[in-house]
Amino acid sequence: MNVAMTSGVTGINLMTPTTHVTVCICTFKRPALLPNLLGRLASQRTDGLFTYDVVIADNDAARSSERAVLEFAAASTLSISYCVEPEQNIALVRNLAVAQATGDLVAFIDDDELPASDWLFQLLRASVTYQVTAVLGPVLPQFAEEPPAWIRKGKFFDRPRHLTGTSIEWPEARTGNVLLTRGVWRRLDPPFRVQFGSGGEDVDFFRRLVDQGESLVWCDEAPVHEVIPAYRCTRRFLMRRAVLRGSNFPKQSGHKVKNTLKSVIAVPCYTIALPALALLGQHHFVSYLVKLLDHASRLLALAGLRLSTVRET
Repeated sequence: MNVAMTSGVTGINLMTPTTHVTVCICTFKRPALLPNLLGRLASQRTDGLFTYDVVIADNDAARSSERAVLEFAAASTLSISYCVEPEQNIALVRNLAVAQATGDLVAFIDDDELPASDWLFQLLRASVTYQVTAVLGPVLPQFAEEPPAWIRKGKFFDRPRHLTGTSIEWPEARTGNVLLTRGVWRRLDPPFRVQFGSGGEDVDFFRRLVDQGESLVWCDEAPVHEVIPAYRCTRRFLMRRAVLRGSNFPKQSGHKVKNTLKSVIAVPCYTIALPALALLGQHHFVSYLVKLLDHASRLLALAGLRLSTVRET
């Protein structure tokens, strides 16, 4: 593949033997998941067109992932760096990971995700083809155990997919599967803002990036699978996640008035509809209960009452 690009924020020489990518993994008390992820990363397809290394940023002051990382590194040729952010804050640990990165491009993948063998290759190819700042790929659920039928019916862990090359709006962007050109870190200081310590820091990051005129593009050929443990396949987990999402709403500055009005309308409508939805099946009932909790906690947070501040893993 012979592709060259000019220098700039979205243009650097990509897919050449001198191109280097740093894969950033932020982790918190999940040492058992890391060897499998690192194993997938160690065997990424490159076709000799780029090199890559891995930075693992541990958000646990007790360094719970250090042993697993060091043991894997000792038996692998994959270049791995390990660092620790002792203050529990997802934005701080993301910033630490970026600060340790040495690549021309930086990829993010979550510690509970598993990439396809050509994951990096496909993200890079899309970055070259579309000459954009950020390329995002699909995150597909992989259940650790067979979930209740209502979980599959309700598609609670399914995320939207698009044709490759589709322009992505910032509310849909996440750091679970993304490749970014190095220049963005100089444009946003800090990249991830610490007030989003319990979540939403990635959406805020992409909103600020788009506000500066940068583009986000989809690459459907670069999937990762998110491992969904059994404890997440419960009403309790889904409800608590919705409450946290709503509690973080006041921190977002994009479309705040419009989204507040939507919540004002949604809360009474969903409350009235819930009894009827229960008759249509648990997946319908829980789906709208989750939406109700999200909107209700938004309004309460705007009034100064945050119902949740702890991010569930």
